[in-house]
Amino acid sequence: MKYVLVTGGVVSGLGKGVTASSVGVLLKACGFRVTSIKIDPYLNTDAGTMSPFEHGEVFVLDDGGEVDLDLGNYERFLDIKLTRDNNITTGKIYQSVIEKERRGDYLGKTVQVVPHITDAIQGWIERVAQIPVDGKDGPADVCVIELGGTIGDIESMPFIEALGQFSYRVGSGNFCLIHVSLVPVLSVVGEPKTKPTQHSVRQLRALGMTPDLLACRSSKELDDNVKGKLAQFCHVPLSNIVNLHDVPNIWHIPLLLRDQKAHKAILKALNLLGVATEPNFKEWISRTKVHDKFHESVRIAMVGKYTGLSDAYLSVLKALLHASVSHNHKLIVDWVPAEDLEVDTFKENPDAHEVAWGLLKGANGILVPGGFGDRGVQGKILAAKYARENKVPFLGICLGMQIAVIEFARSILGLLDANSTEFDPEAKTPCVIFMPEGSKTHMGGTMRLGSRRTYFQVADCKSAKLYGNVSFVDERHRHRYEVNPDLISKLESAGLSFVGKDETGRRMEIVELPGHPFFVGAQFHPEFKSRPGKPSPLFSGLIAAACKTTRTVLPTSNGHTKLTNGIHNGHLSVNAHNGN
Repeated sequence: MKYVLVTGGVVSGLGKGVTASSVGVLLKACGFRVTSIKIDPYLNTDAGTMSPFEHGEVFVLDDGGEVDLDLGNYERFLDIKLTRDNNITTGKIYQSVIEKERRGDYLGKTVQVVPHITDAIQGWIERVAQIPVDGKDGPADVCVIELGGTIGDIESMPFIEALGQFSYRVGSGNFCLIHVSLVPVLSVVGEPKTKPTQHSVRQLRALGMTPDLLACRSSKELDDNVKGKLAQFCHVPLSNIVNLHDVPNIWHIPLLLRDQKAHKAILKALNLLGVATEPNFKEWISRTKVHDKFHESVRIAMVGKYTGLSDAYLSVLKALLHASVSHNHKLIVDWVPAEDLEVDTFKENPDAHEVAWGLLKGANGILVPGGFGDRGVQGKILAAKYARENKVPFLGICLGMQIAVIEFARSILGLLDANSTEFDPEAKTPCVIFMPEGSKTHMGGTMRLGSRRTYFQVADCKSAKLYGNVSFVDERHRHRYEVNPDLISKLESAGLSFVGKDETGRRMEIVELPGHPFFVGAQFHPEFKSRPGKPSPLFSGLIAAACKTTRTVLPTSNGHTKLTNGIHNGHLSVNAHNGN
C-alpha cells in the first residue's frame, strides 16, 4: 500500500479537502485505485452532534456514519463509497485506547500518548486503507490521507507524531507528503510573500516531517522567481512546487495539478512511475469546459435556517450544481432565510421581509433542505404553500418533506393545528411524529441513519420515472421524525400521493402532488449520492422543471447570491447577500 499525506499550514480553510480529492483524481486518472482517510483532531467521536454553523454540514455515509464534509468531497470526486472508519477523530482514537485499557489489554503498563495513542492511529490507518471502496475486490493501490487543522495546532500533535513514525515504518517509496500552504499577496505591496510558507515548512520539519511537494494557494498565478525562492528556503525541488491559484470552479484543480506535472513528482516519490499510465482526463476536461461556457441560468431559492454559511448545505449545493450542469444551465442560488418570510419579520424588519419574498417569487424553483429545530419553520411552511399554489417546482428534503405535508394538512384538510411533535410535543393533530425506535436522551448516532430501501408504490409517478422506472431505490437517511402513518389515508384522499414507502409500508419516503409541474418531498437525503456526471435523479427533476419555467425576477434592494465556484474552505464558495 502506498500513502499520500496532505497537511495544511499558515491558516485553515485553504482547500486541503479539494487538494486531497484532486490528488486522488489525478492518481485515479493514472490508472490506480484510490481510497481516502480524513483525520479530524477534535475530541468529538464524530460530526453528528456538531452545529452546521460550527463545522459545516454533517455528511452521511451508506453505513450510517456521520462524518466530516470533506468525505463528501472524496466520494464525489472519486466516485467511491467510504465507511465511517475512513473518518478518524481524536475522540475515536482515545475511546478505542481507553476501552482496551479497561479490558486489561495493555497488561498493566502505563498508557501514554506515545506509544499507545500513536500506535492506535497507525493501526487504524493501516486497517482502514485495506477496505475496498470502489466496488472491486481487494485493497486500493494508494491511500490519500488528509490531516485536518493547521500544522502547529496542539490537538493535532499526536497525529503528527504518529504519521512521522508511520512514514518511517512504511519506508521511502511508500509515503509522500504534500504540504498545502498560503502565499498571500499584500494589497499594499502587490507581490506574493513566501515567508508564511517558509515558517510553516520549518515548523513541519521541526516536527520530524519533510514535505515532498508544496501546494501553494494564492489568489493569482505565481511566477518562477517566487517558486525558486520557496524551493531554496523550504528545501523542496522546484519541480515539486505546484501553484493552486483561484480558478472559475474547483473541477479545474486536478487539471492544474496535471499541467504542473504534480503526478510525476507524486509517482516518483511512491516509486510508481514505471507502472503508471498518462493521466486520462477526457471526460473531466469536457465537463469542466462545458460548465464554463453556460449562458442560460436557472435560479433556485434555498429556504433554510443556516443561510449565513454555505458549507451548512454543501452537498445540496453540489447536487444542484451537478443537475444544472447536466441540463446545460448556470446555477444561481438565492439564499432565503426562512425566518424572513414570516409575519413577525414583516413587523420587525419589513425590508428583510420584502427582500426574502422578492427572492422567493423570482426563483425558477424552490428547495427546502433538511434541518432541526423550530426556528424558521413557519417561513418554510409559507414557502411550500407558495410553491404548491403557484405551480412553482418544489423539492423538500427530510424536514422539507415534513413541512410540505404539514402545510397540505393545514391548507387542504383544514387541520389548522397540524404540526410536528418536534416543534410541539403536545400537538392536537400530530402530522409528524417521533420514530418509535429513536432515543430522546442521547443525540449522537441515535437517528435513522445510512442507506435504507424505498419501494415505489406508484409505477408512473415522477420520482419512479426519474430513477429509471426501478421498483426500489437505496438512499441515505438522517432523521428522528417521520410522517404519522395514521394520517396517510386522509392526506391521500385529499390529493397528496405517497409514492415511496419503506419495506413495512408504514414509513413514508417520497411524497408527490399529482397535477403539479414538480412538487416532490423525500424523507431521505438524495444529495449525498449525487456525483459530477451522475446527478441525483430528484435534483435533476427539480432543475429540469425549473428550466421550463419563466418567471420575472423582482427588483430587490440587495443582490442575489451567485455561485462563484472559487475555493473557500476547500469547497464551492457562495457570496451571500440575503437582506440581513
